[in-house]
Amino acid sequence: MGKADFLSPKAIANRIKSKGLQKLRWYCQMCQKQCRDENGFKCHCMSESHQRQLLLASEDPNKFMDYFSDEFKNDFIELLSRRFGTKRVHNNIIYNEYISHREHVHMNSTQWETLTDFTKWLGREGFCKVDETPKGWYVQYIDRDPETIRRQEEQARKKKQDLDDQERSAKFIEEQVRRGRDGKEIEESPVFTELKRESEEEKVAFNMGASSSVAGPSKSSSALGASALKAAAAAAASSTKRKDTSSDTRSDKKKKSALEEIMEMEEKKRKKQSVKTDHWLQPNIVVKVVTKRLGEKYHKKKAVITEVRDKYGAVVKMIDSGDKLKLDQNHVETVIPAPGKRVLILNGPHRDTEALLEGIDEKNFSATLTLESGQQKGKRVEVAYEDFSKLA
Repeated sequence: MGKADFLSPKAIANRIKSKGLQKLRWYCQMCQKQCRDENGFKCHCMSESHQRQLLLASEDPNKFMDYFSDEFKNDFIELLSRRFGTKRVHNNIIYNEYISHREHVHMNSTQWETLTDFTKWLGREGFCKVDETPKGWYVQYIDRDPETIRRQEEQARKKKQDLDDQERSAKFIEEQVRRGRDGKEIEESPVFTELKRESEEEKVAFNMGASSSVAGPSKSSSALGASALKAAAAAAASSTKRKDTSSDTRSDKKKKSALEEIMEMEEKKRKKQSVKTDHWLQPNIVVKVVTKRLGEKYHKKKAVITEVRDKYGAVVKMIDSGDKLKLDQNHVETVIPAPGKRVLILNGPHRDTEALLEGIDEKNFSATLTLESGQQKGKRVEVAYEDFSKLA
């Protein structure tokens, strides 16, 4: 029977079978040949080429084992450094990615019997940092490239220089503060002098004001009289001024109407709400479930908030299935409807205000809304995507 044609079903099936990974027990590492079944592997072992390879290996078996071990080690470390860098990763993840290559060196031809033995050997030789956890062995590549070491040393030197500059500036500030305190203490310290009189006939007068003076009886009495008159005049002026200001404020209060008082209250309320809060959930708005923990059934599906609990939690009802779920604020996001639909502002100065969506600015991630309630009804405002949502 002749050989099957290239495009025959049998030839196509054989090529499909030869692709990908095959069973390890039917692989010959010496000949680097993969057999598809037991019969093929038996025929290969009886072939002349395989017998020649066995004769070569029997002359120096350690040489071939060292060669395959070096190949396995170099390919494994190259994949680890290129794919994961210096990240800490499970050894089984690297091994599965390594054996996905069809022409890889098999571990049964190396000096290591298991992957755990190979991982421990990497740690002993200093190629990687290894640690054992309840989930298995983790490895972390140690980058010994001269360029990487030079860059790390430069970063450490720069960090140390920044710390030295900070310490130097802190010491300078501390020294300035200390000098300022010492100078202030020197200035504030009182100086005591001896009380002296130039003549026995002259009397000593004490002025309790800013400065002391020595004068006769007529001068001191006149000075006291003038200062008393000035103090009385100043007290009278301040009392009249206080009366005028109090009367003005009373008249201003009387002039304010009820409408102005309501507008003042609304303005104060708006100022209080101008600062954004970290909670935005409101009942009767449409949201989208973004968490994947609930499965594909609810992921990216829309729901209506029926109840808000503790500001950050809500009970939602799925629009498609009608199921009720209790979700956190981080598990949902706002829904932007089509222009012309009604929305509710959830944050900012116009919080809890219903509005009409006029247009969407994709460049600035905001939308133009027309307020439909409140004192500023009919006003157009720019609101970010996350600060409003579709009304149910």
